[in-house]
Amino acid sequence: MGANDLRIPSRRGQVSEEEWRTRVDLAAAYRLVALFKWDDLVFTHISARVPGRDNEFLINPYGLMFEEITASSLVRIDIAGTKLDDSPFPVNPAGFTIHSAIHGARHDAQCVLHTHTLNGIAVSAQKGGVLPLSQQSIFVLSSLAYHGYEGVALNEDEKPRLVADLGEKNFLMLRNHGLLTLGATIADAFLNMYLFETVCTIQVRALAGSRELTHVDSRIIAGAQAQAVQVTRGVGGGALTGRACCDGSIGSARATTTDSAQMNLGARLPSAACRPSPPLAWKRLRRN
Repeated sequence: MGANDLRIPSRRGQVSEEEWRTRVDLAAAYRLVALFKWDDLVFTHISARVPGRDNEFLINPYGLMFEEITASSLVRIDIAGTKLDDSPFPVNPAGFTIHSAIHGARHDAQCVLHTHTLNGIAVSAQKGGVLPLSQQSIFVLSSLAYHGYEGVALNEDEKPRLVADLGEKNFLMLRNHGLLTLGATIADAFLNMYLFETVCTIQVRALAGSRELTHVDSRIIAGAQAQAVQVTRGVGGGALTGRACCDGSIGSARATTTDSAQMNLGARLPSAACRPSPPLAWKRLRRN
């Protein structure tokens, strides 16, 4: 049974405006992951910190497909994965193990996005990991960490090792498992995953060509983070949301509810419960 069948009432009047905007952006991110076909049925997660509540988070209702998730169906949980609201949906505490470890250690990260894509897992299984083969790869390599596979992430004692391996990086390759990105905003985490997945896809295709490959000079990688700021005009993932003004600054898109609703990731997402045909792919995310 999906979110549409349950007719979940809107939570907009029950939460702060800041939490509502986070809910809309997070639901939009789930739908974007489905749209780009990075989802793995119901078996990965995107989590976001609730604004003003450092140890409370929003996560997907377990059992819904990513394209079904709406702002009001997202579930608020604590750092242990315990539900804090009256959502009719369960959550998957085991699936929050990785996310809780990172949220607990990286208070600069509002969002943690984890995928099990074919290309991502393929590269995570390659001993050499991410190779400097493309322009996109320099942005990933300049902030990339690795964590060795320890089995399905259920054990609490793995958390310290995961956090230590991640350090201050924003891209984490989980060996033989998948990809993970962090972001100061949900849009940042999504943009990072877009780059990560693109890098892995390019690498799989390049290696399949069975020809000698040219690697990017390591000196270029060293300056990639500064270049990323220039490429996105200093707004990171905000470049995707329409919140950037013509002068490159963050403007007044959040000033009113109407502006926020029309100028965030949610404004570019389909409202249908299933993947739409391309002409319908950018309809506004339903607000309930």
